[in-house]
Amino acid sequence: MASPANTEILIVDDEPGLREVLEITFRRHGYSVVTAASARAAVQAIADSPAPFPVVVTDLVMPGGSGMDVLRAARERCPSSQVIVITAYSTVESAIDAMRQGAYDFVTKPFSPAELAALASKAIEKSAIVAENEKLRARIAKLDSGNLDDEIGQSPAMRAVGSLVARIAPTRTTVLITGESGTGKERMARLIHRLSNRAAGSFCVINCGALPEALMESELFGHERGAFTGAERAAPGMFREAHGGTLLLDEVGELPSALQVKLLRVLQERKVRPVGSSTELAVDVRLLAATNRDVEQDVAQGRFRKDLYYRLNVIRIKIPPLREREQDVRRLAERFVRFFAAEQDRPVRGLSTEALRAIETYDFPGNVRELENMMERAVALASGPWLRAEDLPEAVGGHAPRAPRSAELAEQGCDLDDVLAQTERSFLEQALERAGGERKSAARLLGISFRSLRYRLAKLGIDAPSSPEPGSPGSDDG
Repeated sequence: MASPANTEILIVDDEPGLREVLEITFRRHGYSVVTAASARAAVQAIADSPAPFPVVVTDLVMPGGSGMDVLRAARERCPSSQVIVITAYSTVESAIDAMRQGAYDFVTKPFSPAELAALASKAIEKSAIVAENEKLRARIAKLDSGNLDDEIGQSPAMRAVGSLVARIAPTRTTVLITGESGTGKERMARLIHRLSNRAAGSFCVINCGALPEALMESELFGHERGAFTGAERAAPGMFREAHGGTLLLDEVGELPSALQVKLLRVLQERKVRPVGSSTELAVDVRLLAATNRDVEQDVAQGRFRKDLYYRLNVIRIKIPPLREREQDVRRLAERFVRFFAAEQDRPVRGLSTEALRAIETYDFPGNVRELENMMERAVALASGPWLRAEDLPEAVGGHAPRAPRSAELAEQGCDLDDVLAQTERSFLEQALERAGGERKSAARLLGISFRSLRYRLAKLGIDAPSSPEPGSPGSDDG
């Protein structure tokens, strides 16, 4: 039977005797019970209850209303509520109709109160599953709606990553996140956790290359008091601290060989043995791993266990370097400027055209981390509301512009129309920015006519300051 803790059930029946028997039965099973003697009273109870009833047990035929009224009220209040209908043999057809409209099940009179309680227990489990699925769908819809563009990005490569994250976040599947240093692997891991059904649990991170092997084992699996010199008290370890949540093994490629064997066993058995203990403890952890190393090469050269690699590489997310995400540079920079301006209490509003041009043509060998540090420095040095090129490091403000790189097709393919639309939008916005919003000058920068520019702006829904149409009064084309 499902756990009755904090579970409140609504019982609706116009027969006082049956209502009392059901109330006693459910209370004996540990549930809280609310009763109603009519459909009208039940509808009012559903409306007044601080939280939806996960299960409603209602008679179908009652004076002054029916169980169908109760069913509709319960489902309108909360789609995860499960309604069990009690009916006489003569109204079974109506009960079946109730199930078509969303009832969980129906029970015919006479029935065993204990059997009804067992059925209600299963309904409670379904209610919990439905409610959790609704939460997950809401999180994924939030991601798909573009509200997390600041974290995922607008470039085709990052939109493909976002689509994959939306699909795998609700699962407990192990994920290997790869990419160059500074690309945002930990940020992506945190996003996966936040969109998962473990979001209420802990998110723990351990850097596998930051500690000596002896201490790493204790950090991962915990230790007993006196297990080694200096162990004056027991420690749970990261796996147990992340119980019910998510654990990220950052730089997992640096994990020593001996610990790779122990980690593999933990993944297989889902149990850990603290240092100095003979007892294994069960853990419920969603494992994510991240590395900037070429793990396949490490496996081929014997530096990383092949069986552990297969355990970790169930789903692979490869985060592209910032130089391959040119459409995301401006958005990320502006987000960092807003953050650091607020943190440092500086009246900085954004980047000037020259500063934007400088960062948009820079290679960023340090990736997103380098851009973040650059914006923190620029905000601290800014002498006005707009960051200037001279507020940026000399390597950025004075570098030679890189040659435009040809686009690369992602491994999973792409939506060509979407990619072309994104590219067109980027060039239009850049031209308008450089032209100070003057559309005729922007058209010249793009080598297209004024009318073509106006059509493209309207097609993509881009707002721009009004400019006189060529040949009209105020235009110098007349």
